[in-house]
Amino acid sequence: MKHVPLAERLRPRSLEEFVGQDHLLGKNKILNSLLSRGRLPSIILWGPPGCGKTTLARILARLVDANFVSFSAVLSGIGELRAIVKEAKEVSKEGGPRTVLFVDEIHRFNKAQQDAFLPHVESGLLTLIGATTENPSFEIISPLLSRCQILTLNPLDRQALSTLLDRALNDRQRGLGNLDITIDQDAKEVLVARSDGDARTLLNYLELASELALSGRPEGKGSIITLELVEEAIQQKALRYDKDGEEHYNLISAFHKSLRGSDPDAALYWLARMLSSGEDSHYIARRMVRFASEDIGNADPQALTVSLNALNAFDFLGKPEGELALAQAALYLATAPKSNAVYKALGQVQADVNKFGSLPVPLHIRNAPTRLMKELGYGKGYKYAHDHPDAVVEQEYLPSELRNRIYYHPTTRGYERTIKDRLDKWRKILARRRGMGRKTKKD
Repeated sequence: MKHVPLAERLRPRSLEEFVGQDHLLGKNKILNSLLSRGRLPSIILWGPPGCGKTTLARILARLVDANFVSFSAVLSGIGELRAIVKEAKEVSKEGGPRTVLFVDEIHRFNKAQQDAFLPHVESGLLTLIGATTENPSFEIISPLLSRCQILTLNPLDRQALSTLLDRALNDRQRGLGNLDITIDQDAKEVLVARSDGDARTLLNYLELASELALSGRPEGKGSIITLELVEEAIQQKALRYDKDGEEHYNLISAFHKSLRGSDPDAALYWLARMLSSGEDSHYIARRMVRFASEDIGNADPQALTVSLNALNAFDFLGKPEGELALAQAALYLATAPKSNAVYKALGQVQADVNKFGSLPVPLHIRNAPTRLMKELGYGKGYKYAHDHPDAVVEQEYLPSELRNRIYYHPTTRGYERTIKDRLDKWRKILARRRGMGRKTKKD
């Protein structure tokens, strides 16, 4: 058993041990719902290496009491498939369990080979579970795709990887628990970051680092895995970075301020520093989405769209390809016109909300769906803007306590100049109408 790699020894044997993929296995999610009814259709598991595709396939087959047969697209061919089909038919005739055929790296099969699965999947003789790291839309033939449910698995997040690492260190039967090994927090953070969402990589690094730690102690127990040992194990020096400490905030601050200061080169540098150090890419993307509203706002409304698209592109492509979308968004934000008018306006509104509390909605702009509401004056005197020139009408929309408040002051930068000109025009129209109204009253 000790010669079996740590990653294989710790392979989860049940859903209770399985870590991650809550979007598939959580309460009321697709796999959880299917398994609760004892159903398992043919599926394609699409996800990056080390996210649990093979493990999940084995667990699923066990949960539905199926005969699990593993089949590698690299090592096996049509001849092996025929033998599996023959055995499945014999088992079925004898009233035995159904056969779940797990095909690892199914994208490596050519069209003719994939065609060979079709009749047996369609007849229900075989329940196919294919695993692939490639986009099924491009690598799996359409007839097979139409007979399978595509399930996307995500890279494991930091929390999931940290859970696996702790389990490996504490498990005395299958892990390293009987060796009494501990790990420095810095070393743990780097191991998790460098594993890049891959559980197998994490455990391989940990196993090597533990062997290096044990080699330094004659008695072989009570060893500590340090940052230096982790760097030796992964053969790469870790950039100084503490995810929850000062350096984390220093780097994100430098990135944000470089964007605000319209320096694309500095922004790109700090982005690369964070990515290289293992910062959560989603955290960086979220900060750019925030920046688009806080520091650009309506000076370039497209900035928010670009930021959100970058986040979606990263999720679609994964690492490292998706990092290019983050870089594109960062350069767009750095070179966009800047305005914090939206940020300041919201802050002023929130201050008034806290100061004045729940002010009542003016009667004339309340909804009046019932007769009683109409009798109480709801909606009475409301002026429909489209019935007036320029679709502009003199009417109070704020509570009386906040009458004439102006929160939003657009700048003259970027698209906000257009907004400012439009608001100025509307205010002049309303002022002119008020003047005419006062003149008419005097007459």
